[in-house]
Amino acid sequence: MTIFLIVLIAALVFEYINGFHDAANAIATVVSTKVLTPRQAIVLAAFFNLVGALAGTAVAKTIGSGLVDTSYVTMFTIFSGLTGAIIWNLATWWLGLPSSSSHALIGGLCGAALASAHGNWNVMNWSSGLWPKVVLPMITSPLLGFFGGYCLMFLLTMGIHRLRPRTVNGVFGKLQLVSASFMGYSHGSNDAQKTMGIIALALYTGTQSGVFKDLPPGLAFLRTPEFVVDKWIVVTCAVTMAAGTAAGGWRIIRTLGHKMVRMQPVHGFAAETTAALIIHGFTSIGVPVSTTHAITTSIMGVGAVKRFGAVKWGVVERIVWAWIFTLPVCGLIGYGTMLACTALGYR
Repeated sequence: MTIFLIVLIAALVFEYINGFHDAANAIATVVSTKVLTPRQAIVLAAFFNLVGALAGTAVAKTIGSGLVDTSYVTMFTIFSGLTGAIIWNLATWWLGLPSSSSHALIGGLCGAALASAHGNWNVMNWSSGLWPKVVLPMITSPLLGFFGGYCLMFLLTMGIHRLRPRTVNGVFGKLQLVSASFMGYSHGSNDAQKTMGIIALALYTGTQSGVFKDLPPGLAFLRTPEFVVDKWIVVTCAVTMAAGTAAGGWRIIRTLGHKMVRMQPVHGFAAETTAALIIHGFTSIGVPVSTTHAITTSIMGVGAVKRFGAVKWGVVERIVWAWIFTLPVCGLIGYGTMLACTALGYR
C-alpha cells in the first residue's frame, strides 16, 4: 500500500507540474496580445482546463493500457516512468522551453517498462499503440499546426486587410477570449487524461500483484481487476491540473508569447483556434497528442504569414531540439531509475 501512495503522489506531482508547465499553451498568446492580464488569463485557463479534464477518458485508456505490455508493469515501473517525466519537465520549465509533457510521460513509461522486461523490446506495443498513437501524431500534429495556422491566418488577412487596425483589434480581442477558452478546454481534455491513465494503471497493477489484498472495507474501491478510470481519478487529476495551471508558468509564457513571434489579437486567435481544433480532434479518437507541439507550430505558421523572417528561428531551433530529446532522455531516466530500484531489491 505504501508504494501505491508514493506512486499516487508522484502522479499528482507530475499533473501539477504539467499544469504550470503547459499553462503557456493556453494563455501565452492572449497575454502577449494584451487581451487579458496575466492573472485574468491564468484564471480563464485554470477553469477551462478543469472543465476539459472532466470531459472523457479515451486518452487515459490509451496511456494506461495501450502502449506497453502491462504484464511487465509493476508499481516501481510506474514510479520510474513518472520520475523521468518529472525531471524533464522541471528542467525544460527552468530553461523556458515549451516541451511536451505527454512525450515526457510516454518516454519515461516506455523506458521503465523496458527495464522491467530486462531489455525485451516486445514489451512495447508498436503496431497498435506507439506507432499510430504516439510517433505518427508526433509528426503530423506539428505539420497540421504550422500549415493550419498559416492557412487560417492567410484567409483572415484576406478578409480584414481593408479594415482599420483598431476595428480588427477590437473584434479579435473579443474572439480571442473564445479561442483561449477553447484552447484551455482542449488542453485539459487531453493532458489531464494522461495522468488519469497512469493512476488507473497503478490501481490495476496493484490489484493484480496483491498490493491491495488486505485493504480495509473503506478502501476496497481501490481494487480494480480490470482497467477502469474511476470518477475519483478524473476529479482528482482535473483539480490538480487546474491548480498547477493557476500557479502559472512564466518562463515558458515569455518564450511562446514574446520571444518567438510578435502577435496582435488576430494572430493569437488564429494560433489558438488552429491548435485547439487539432488537439480536440486527436482527443476524440483517444490519441495523446502534444498540446505544446500544436500551439507552438500554430504560432510559427501564423507568424510566417506576416513574413518568413517574422519568426525568430533561433528560438524555434532550441524548442525543436527539446522536442527531439524528450522521448529518448525521459526513456533513459525511466530506464535508469527502474534499474536502480531493481538493484535495491524493489521490483
